[in-house]
Amino acid sequence: MSAQTLGRMNLGAGIISVLTLLAALIWAFPLYWGVISSLKPETEVVRPFIELWPDNLTFEHYIHALTATQIGRWYVNSIAVAVGVTVITIISSMLCGYALSQLRFPGRKLLWWLILASFMVPTQALIINHFVLVADLGLLNTWAGIMLPQLIHPVIIIVYKQFFDQVPQDFREAAVMDNAGEFRILFKVYLPMNWGVTTALSIVCFIWTWNAFLWPFLSVTRTEMMTITVGITQVSDAFGVYYARELAAAVLAGLPVALAYLIFQRKVTEAITLSAGIKG
Repeated sequence: MSAQTLGRMNLGAGIISVLTLLAALIWAFPLYWGVISSLKPETEVVRPFIELWPDNLTFEHYIHALTATQIGRWYVNSIAVAVGVTVITIISSMLCGYALSQLRFPGRKLLWWLILASFMVPTQALIINHFVLVADLGLLNTWAGIMLPQLIHPVIIIVYKQFFDQVPQDFREAAVMDNAGEFRILFKVYLPMNWGVTTALSIVCFIWTWNAFLWPFLSVTRTEMMTITVGITQVSDAFGVYYARELAAAVLAGLPVALAYLIFQRKVTEAITLSAGIKG
């Protein structure tokens, strides 16, 4: 390879690196601005010019969010809902994916095509139906009412089915020869093979549920039953909007998800790759 070719490759790599760095800075700046603004006095936040660092660093807005609001209760609600949705969704999706992959029953293909077709129906289009059904069941302002419409994620079912399709049939045949039932085959043979997939999907499902806003906003009217994403909209004042307070509450709301992503970054990336492969 000639020196000229190497020079062009190095120049191209350098340009790509610079563009990537610029894109990362553009993406990260709103996050930086939100955190820094939450550490400023309100008088500095509303100034008509840009300040990249506060003149007077203060934590009063975080103290206000932690002491003068019900953010602790909102955290509990979000954790309960997110954990409940994640556990039920993963277990039910695993069972459904296994049945579609390994079992033969009437209507199997129809069910599979219905799951695939569900991608064409936006969740928002079902909001009215969900609301009427949950209201008729008397589940508004309850954890169950928040959780029920969020329990089905077709992409998780599809990921599980594709994984089970790729498992060699020799394992299933050996388990059947040992008189193992379907549940035993699933949990003793197939599940140990896909702990990585299950972990990745669980993390992403937890993040999806934690960040959900529209349905929890519609299904809850009592402040003490709100999740954190809805509750931070209540951090206001009768005399006007305090931007720094709301930003501090928003930072506290997003902190658990940010930490989860940093800790489980590889698993989250794996799950996103799997989901993108299915949707593509």
